[in-house]
Amino acid sequence: MIKRPRRLRGNLAIREMVRETTLERRNLVYPIFVVEGTNKKEEISSLKGIFHYSVDRLEEEIKELVDLGIKYVILFGVPDEKDAFGKEAYSETGIVQQAIRKVKELAPDMYVITDVCMCQYTDHGHCGILDKTGNVQNDVTLPYLARIAVSHAVAGADMVAPSDMMDGRVGAIRTALDEAGFMNVPIMAYSAKYASSFYGPFRAAAHSAPAFGDRKTYQMDISNTDEALREVELDIEEGADIVMVKPALSYLDIIRRVKDNFNMPIAAYNVSGEYAMIKLAVENGLLDEKAIYESVLSIKRAGADIIITYFAKELCKWI
Repeated sequence: MIKRPRRLRGNLAIREMVRETTLERRNLVYPIFVVEGTNKKEEISSLKGIFHYSVDRLEEEIKELVDLGIKYVILFGVPDEKDAFGKEAYSETGIVQQAIRKVKELAPDMYVITDVCMCQYTDHGHCGILDKTGNVQNDVTLPYLARIAVSHAVAGADMVAPSDMMDGRVGAIRTALDEAGFMNVPIMAYSAKYASSFYGPFRAAAHSAPAFGDRKTYQMDISNTDEALREVELDIEEGADIVMVKPALSYLDIIRRVKDNFNMPIAAYNVSGEYAMIKLAVENGLLDEKAIYESVLSIKRAGADIIITYFAKELCKWI
């Protein structure tokens, strides 16, 4: 007798009935880049359709997201002033701190996540404090990261997301938040963040490319999978509430392994290079635009509960 799986594919109604994986708006986090100055809305050349906004122009962006039903954003700041210690990253009047307050003023129910790192704020473009030989000092960097996270919480951030990949930073941030009275501010840790070639468009957008060398001494080797599980486990032990895999599309196997091994909410970052490739292919007629939905659905199918994606607005066409 012939087995007939096609019985459950016969029409849309039955396909929807047995569908295993779906994307929902609650799964999506939209990145926003905030810059210094006034009256700025400038398309980012490396990320078509994504813009730099000054704080005074955030209203139109937030209104569009609210109208689309997108409830979650992650903020990235692009400061004018940089120095060896990234002091603008933890300034009360820093660009991200201003943006948090503005978003909360415009849409109090918008859930605001903030990227906690130093690369956009240091004049050398690395994610921590350097020694005299140009090496990133892990333990010296931790108090700075903790200070940044607390400054974001003070400004009204709902969640902080350390992306630096310093050892021990989740524990340092958790302790600092708790001591400052922010016990209920969760940490979404960039736990398995790879030293990927897919970050190029973001680095152009955030003006965060390293001035020399690379980040391979602190971001993960692209060849490793067991190491990702060790990194995730350490972050959970230190107090991470959500763990993240970054990038997403080229690391679906890592997402799946993390999902299978840890009973934790899993985030994945659908990074700038992944966005740029698919966007370019769609705009040049090489792919149907539904490839956008299919690509992000694959991240959810691999096991991600939360997806940071520049496609969030476009996905609302199909959700």
